[in-house]
Amino acid sequence: MKREGGQAVEANEEIRNTERRHIESVLSGNKNDYAYLVDRYKNKVYMLLRGMGAEPQDAQDLTQEAFIKAYRKLDQHDPDKSFAAWLYTIAANIFKDSKKRKKIPTELLAEQDQIAEKGPEEILLLSEKQKEMQYRISKLPVNYRLVLLLRYTNDLNYAEISEIMGCHVSKVQNDLYRARLKLKKMMIGEERIDHEMLEARRF
Repeated sequence: MKREGGQAVEANEEIRNTERRHIESVLSGNKNDYAYLVDRYKNKVYMLLRGMGAEPQDAQDLTQEAFIKAYRKLDQHDPDKSFAAWLYTIAANIFKDSKKRKKIPTELLAEQDQIAEKGPEEILLLSEKQKEMQYRISKLPVNYRLVLLLRYTNDLNYAEISEIMGCHVSKVQNDLYRARLKLKKMMIGEERIDHEMLEARRF
């Protein structure tokens, strides 16, 4: 178990080193190297924005805006800190600014752009489960939705999430705990309703 944890840390560090090299290359004038960062994070930024409540087309536009802004401010990024967390902060702030310009309906999560090759039954089942989870999470307060996305979809640690959300690590941990608890209660409630409906049909 420890070995697997160590391998994960090494893999993350290797990714960060690769990102640093590309950032340094872009800052040195090799603009094309920015494509590596865009390709690596475009889907995650899109999913983050969808999770925060952006409509599909708005999320695409805001994702593009986030990468443009990050490119222009790339020299301000601290190489000793996570590029992902820095980028997500930019995206989250752009979304907040966009809400001031117009009200964006609350929806959550788009289906992944690509689904691993599966049979028709598996794809249908996966789609239904995704829709169910999307609906549950959409009922959570915005801060709960955001912390869930950053933690589990974008795999950020508590410190990185606290920077993006502008709060203490303790609040991130508390929000994450309460978000999971609310989801659990929703699922238990749904199971109870399903059971009652089945029982009613017997008579």
